[in-house]
Amino acid sequence: MSVVAATAGTPQGGIRRTLMGRYGRLAAILPVMAVIAVLVPLTASAYWLSALTSALALGLAASGAALLYGQLGLVSLCQFALVGVGGWTALRLGHAFGPPFELDILAAGLAASLVGVLFGLPALRLRGLYLALVTLMLAGAFQVIIGATGYPDGGPGFLGRADATQRLMLQRPEIATSASAYFAYAAIIAGLGFALAEWHRVAKPGRSWALIRKGEDIALAAGVDLLLYKVWAFALAGFLAGLGGALLAGNVGQLDGRAFGASESLSLFALAVVGGVYHWFGALIAGLLLRAVPALLVDFGVDGYVSVGIFGAALLHALITAPQGIAGQIAGLIQRLAFSPEARP
Repeated sequence: MSVVAATAGTPQGGIRRTLMGRYGRLAAILPVMAVIAVLVPLTASAYWLSALTSALALGLAASGAALLYGQLGLVSLCQFALVGVGGWTALRLGHAFGPPFELDILAAGLAASLVGVLFGLPALRLRGLYLALVTLMLAGAFQVIIGATGYPDGGPGFLGRADATQRLMLQRPEIATSASAYFAYAAIIAGLGFALAEWHRVAKPGRSWALIRKGEDIALAAGVDLLLYKVWAFALAGFLAGLGGALLAGNVGQLDGRAFGASESLSLFALAVVGGVYHWFGALIAGLLLRAVPALLVDFGVDGYVSVGIFGAALLHALITAPQGIAGQIAGLIQRLAFSPEARP
């Protein structure tokens, strides 16, 4: 009998399974995303490559929403607005200075991180429904502002607006100009983002967030700096959303302000819960649902807006019967198979 089998029913076995689960998930992220980067372009059409690239980008934003809710119990309904901030930054810098795309992505993440901290300031005093309402109002304010100003398209001035005959498209990185290459590029960037979020979950920030979620008094007694770690969480969530915004901008070359309504932030949060807020691939599932389901409905001649009703039903199901989300159910099945008596040598 192996050591794992011998200790499976003991406290040491439980600790071993917990550690293997935490660090195993972290170690698996980049290999899984690399496989996706290689296999999907071999089978998907150009239309589906574009849709799935958008899904990867939005998966990063969902990862931020999942981190805030899963680790701290905070409901932030402005993540899609932060995607818009990242997209705006990437377009403005790309048209104005033409830096390497990697710098564009990094700048987009940092800009959205800063705005995310500003949006998250109410979390220092508010929780639950009140925080959700305030962040939703901020998402609505962004919708109004970006609807009035639009996105940069190569024009002069701070806003970078050009007339219809002179609009420029954001250039993709030189190593990823085709649809298939850009999908692979986006998959690797998304994998790095997922790994960053997962590392935070298993490292000291994650432990501090867990204490804050149990109770701020408990966290203070343990020496946790509440201000630092709350701001840290919102900064990280904003950074991930900003990365997604830059990838979206590179995917289509331009962005439309009408696509960043407050309702999109609601859908993003709902699908983060459906996908699973406690597992990294729950965010990937959320991104797929948000973009692949409407695309699939259109393929079958059904109005893509029907997906909103589907998402609502899925959220209700997740809240009632599957609080761990789709990813949690998959992870539970894998764990049961891995540690079942039949699987032991």
